[in-house]
Formats: sequence, C-alpha cells, structure tokens
Amino acid sequence: MSRLEGLHHYSGLELAPSERFDDEDTNHPQILALLEANMRVPSEKNPPPSTITPESLYRRRREVLKMLGLGAVGLATGCHSHAAPPAAEATKIEAIPGAPLTIAHKLDDAGDETQTRYKDATHYNNFYEFGTGKGDPSANSREFHPKPWSVEIAGHAERTGHFSLEDILKPHPLEERIYRMRCVEAWSMVIPWVGIPLANLLKRFKPTSQARYVAFTTVNRPGEMPGLRRPVLDWPYREGLRIDEAMHPLTLMVVGMYGHVLPNQNGAPLRLIVPWKYGFKGIKSIVKIEFVETQPITTWNQSGPDEYGFYSNVNPAVDHPRWSQKTERRIAGDGFNLFGNRIATKPFNGYADQVASLYAGMDLRKNF
Repeated sequence: MSRLEGLHHYSGLELAPSERFDDEDTNHPQILALLEANMRVPSEKNPPPSTITPESLYRRRREVLKMLGLGAVGLATGCHSHAAPPAAEATKIEAIPGAPLTIAHKLDDAGDETQTRYKDATHYNNFYEFGTGKGDPSANSREFHPKPWSVEIAGHAERTGHFSLEDILKPHPLEERIYRMRCVEAWSMVIPWVGIPLANLLKRFKPTSQARYVAFTTVNRPGEMPGLRRPVLDWPYREGLRIDEAMHPLTLMVVGMYGHVLPNQNGAPLRLIVPWKYGFKGIKSIVKIEFVETQPITTWNQSGPDEYGFYSNVNPAVDHPRWSQKTERRIAGDGFNLFGNRIATKPFNGYADQVASLYAGMDLRKNF
C-alpha cells in the first residue's frame, strides 16, 4: 500500500473516483508534512479507533490543498492544470461501456443540476451482494450473468407467472429520467436513468383490490455474488412499496443509465428507482415482484428497525441514529470540490410537490 493509499484507507471516508487524487499530488513537502502529521497510518490490519483520523479533520484536506495553491485538476488526476474542465464537458467526454439503448422520451427531474460522472456512479455505490465497500460492486461483479433473465410475477393479480425480461419490456418505450439519488449515508448523486414507469408495468398484470403493497426480491446467486457468502444481511435482499407509491409516475423500473444498459454493479438487468426515498429502497437485479395484502418484510428494516424505516422517505428533519440527515455530500460534475460540496437535504429529496400528498396526515417521524 502506497503512502497515499494508506491515507485514503485509514481516513475512514471512502471517495468516489473523481474525488480522489493520486501520489503525484502529494509530492509537495508541505502537503506531505501536513497530512502525515495529522493522519497516522498504523501497521495493523484493523487499526484501533485512536489511530484513525477524525472525519472532520479529513474533510479539511481539500481546503488545505487549495490554500497551498494546488490546482483542482491536479488534485483528482495528477495533471497540475490550473483550471478544471466544465462539468458538462467532463461528462460528455466519458466513454460509456455497454450497449446503447433506444430512448423514446427524456425528462429532467433534477432541475438542471450537474450530473454525476458515469465513472463515479458505477464505481462508488452500494450493492452488498458483491461486497460492502463502495468499490466492491464494480470489482466483484464481473462474473455475474444478467442474461438470460426472467421475473416471477406473483400474488394478488389476475395475471401471474414467469416472464422473460424481453416480454417484460417489449410493450414499453424507454424513457430517460434524470433524478437525484440520495443515499441514507448522507451522500448523493444526479443520474440519468433509463427505464419504464413502474405503474405501466404493474398494470399489465391487473392487480386485484387485495394488492395493497408490492414486494420485490433480488436474485440469490452466491456463486456469482461473493457478498452472499457472508451473513451481512438476511439474504436474499427484499424491498417493498405501498401500491400507491409503486404506481406513482416518478417510480421507475430501470434497465439502463447514461443511455446504455445497466452495468452489473448497478443492478443489471432490472432495478427500481424511487427518487424521493433513500437509495437502498432501489432494489437491484430483481427476480420477483409480488402483490401482497400486508406490509412486506424489507431487508434493512428487518436488520435495523430503529435505523431504517419501511418508508425511508428522504427527510432532513429525521436524523439517522448515528448521523445527521440535514445535509449531504453531492458527488457530481468534476468531483474536485469534495469538501465544498456539502448541500442542504430537501424533504422528499426535492420531490415534495409531487409526492408529499401520499403521506398526508401521517406522522413522518413515526413512519420514517
């Protein structure tokens, strides 16, 4: 492990790719002295808490580097230019792997906010089936096979059974929706997803009046998903929505991002996006959709009911027991202003005008 890798590793804060800087950027003797004076890198594999730099100190690193006059581009890439490229330009020049998708409609539901780079969105994310680190999904999902794929439709509906992914998607034109994505861990992104309104899909199966909720299940393949070999959570991963949440126009069944098919690490080939809820509600690699009468068990709520509610609507007024939800770290654009990208979190992630009526009369502190 290099000196800088050690500094990153023991800081206690994982970084998205465009937020990182490499060893060239710490050649300046003042930077080395400052970082190493304030961040001890122990030799132990599992360092004691006393040796780990407090996050508040680590967050000041970027500000210190700016004060020393190191250019923003140099911080992230090792190229000591004095000006970062415009965010829009930086996004355009990225090479997006995977097959391109034919998109019929495009809609920006993020209010022209700067988009997150593809590399950040695909190399800094949570998918515990491949590991608990932010880089584990991209590193450990290469052996996952999203084709062929089928989805079981079950429960209180007139039409049930197993359907191929092609049959699921065939009648529906694809839409691109640019949404904010707010993680419960207090970081966020702006991502162009490609998919179909979930309501359009569900209506095809004619749910009955007994279908008050919709339950979703992720595929369970320990041979291809190494995270499943550890009892981190009660596998397989499960999520659920009230039927009116599932039928809301913002709720999207996603098959792609940035105009291309979903990569494995982001939930290929089929995942859910509910933009006014915390990111873990966006269940990935879905193999079962079930219409149920009672509130379904959901994985994170089962794991920590005092920390992760069934609804999990983004709410800056209700803190996580271990951290504040009042602000978030936005990972978007050039990514060079990591510690200056702290923004206020909005109720329902900024979609209150469209979804708040779903929860009229509810105590959102109790039903978090």
